[in-house]
Amino acid sequence: MGSKGISILFPNGDAKFTQMSESAFHDLGLDSVCKALTSDAKEQKYISGIISSMTADVETARFRQEVFADILDLPQLRKKITELFERLEFMKSFGSLAKKTEEKLGIWYLLHRLDELDDYIKCVEAMRECLSDEGIKSQGLIRFREYINGIYEDSCFAQMRKDIGELKLKASEIRSVTIGVNVNDRFEATSMGLISVNSKPFKKSGIVGSFADALASKGGIKEDNEWNGDMRYHEVDRASNGSPAAIFQKGMGFLAMQSTGGFVDAKVRQTIVNMPEDDAMNSSTFYLEKVMNKMLDTLVKRLSDTLSKYVDVAVINISRLIPEFTYYIRFAEFVEKYSAAGFVFSQAKAVSGERTMQARDFYNLRLALSVENASDIVFNDLDFDSEHTVYILTGANRGGKTTVTQAVGLLFALAQGGISVAAKSFEYAPVDCIYTHFPADEDKTIDLGRLGEECVRFKQLYADCTADSLLLLNESFSTTSFEEGYFIARDSVRAILKKQVRTIYNTHMHKLAADVDDMNAQTVGAKAASLVVKSDGGKRSFKVEVAAPEGMSYARDIAQKYGVTYEMLTSG
Repeated sequence: MGSKGISILFPNGDAKFTQMSESAFHDLGLDSVCKALTSDAKEQKYISGIISSMTADVETARFRQEVFADILDLPQLRKKITELFERLEFMKSFGSLAKKTEEKLGIWYLLHRLDELDDYIKCVEAMRECLSDEGIKSQGLIRFREYINGIYEDSCFAQMRKDIGELKLKASEIRSVTIGVNVNDRFEATSMGLISVNSKPFKKSGIVGSFADALASKGGIKEDNEWNGDMRYHEVDRASNGSPAAIFQKGMGFLAMQSTGGFVDAKVRQTIVNMPEDDAMNSSTFYLEKVMNKMLDTLVKRLSDTLSKYVDVAVINISRLIPEFTYYIRFAEFVEKYSAAGFVFSQAKAVSGERTMQARDFYNLRLALSVENASDIVFNDLDFDSEHTVYILTGANRGGKTTVTQAVGLLFALAQGGISVAAKSFEYAPVDCIYTHFPADEDKTIDLGRLGEECVRFKQLYADCTADSLLLLNESFSTTSFEEGYFIARDSVRAILKKQVRTIYNTHMHKLAADVDDMNAQTVGAKAASLVVKSDGGKRSFKVEVAAPEGMSYARDIAQKYGVTYEMLTSG
């Protein structure tokens, strides 16, 4: 559902989804389509996951179609969104935010993190401006725009912008920090805290002179704890490993964040760290390093927690929608490219009610990937209704039966994914899933044999499919003798009619198509029809029409083409 229910793919959580099988996905050629969209394996996986997750919910299909129409029709919006998401994804994957939060984070990492968060804020602001395009009409993008506006106007987001503006100091500007140390009556350090961050270094002086001047100047010991700039500075030996100087050097980037302001005031009180009271720990100089470490660890954790809260708002929720936008954008680029090459696309129309389909001038999108010219494409028309629920498709070998069968499956899969379809027009009632029964790879039929494997697989498909499904059969039960195959095929078609599943069954068994009237007489509510690939003077036209099967004429055509008629064989 995307981030906290915000999604441009799923309008609500009520729809029931069914996963298309990997074999069906391959049979339809959707794997080839996904590879044509992008060379990125992660994007291919995500896109295939969306396409293969199907629902008969009409509202989901319409919701997606509207979003895709916006993204297709607004190329500048698409370009800006792509650029912004690329920036977000880069920072998320390669910036300091990609580090695990449980790691012990360095001071400079936190300083750099502020810069990155500032970039995220700018991305959100740019996205808000981008989504203000008046051409946006879809419910999905309008809802996303409202979500972005909500983030922008949220007090947390406003506070983040304010905080980062106050805290974001460049490391090059930091020259010194002032630390306050509380002492007891034996002059032992009891606690310490951060006082200020300075852009100028203290002046070097002798430690004795500094101490004497501090006590003697202006009446000696001060009555308050406000620093007036009189104290001079003694440089600690930088060569000492683990010395306080080394700690200060590492801590500057972090300490720089603790400037004045409402955000810091709430934190300054938390920078005071009590000294251990153990008798063995009386020397403030000796334990300064330990106290500083403890103090910095506390500050790092608190600031890290605060920044993580902002990251959740400004980064994670928005980043989760990147794959959803990528899905639409890759298809929009694809449709735009092939439309420019002369291929026809249209926005499908999802309808409720009867299990129908009206496809006009449709073609096989998978085939379009391999042809050189759009003029080579053959268009067809086909309807599903109560009189044409199951088609028995016959025709010559290599005449286009599988191409037509596959094309219909692609129409449903892409339309329900919200994508423009390869047709002049396509009106349909969505299906809950697409099931295919295509010839299996030989290595999958070793145990049961080809016919046994086909029977087992069909039985499972029949059990899984519903009256709202689409069933595509390709030369099913053709691996045995005609008599055996015909007997199984006829019973299968009768069962399909009883379940009223929209089906295309392409087969070489012309007798099965010739028996549709007899099978229709035994069923109620759904009818089978004979669909043939027309021949034009013995040539394959790749056009289909509802008509009686042409019988053995195709075999004669093939025999003549390859010279194996009696006359041709014996004439020489």
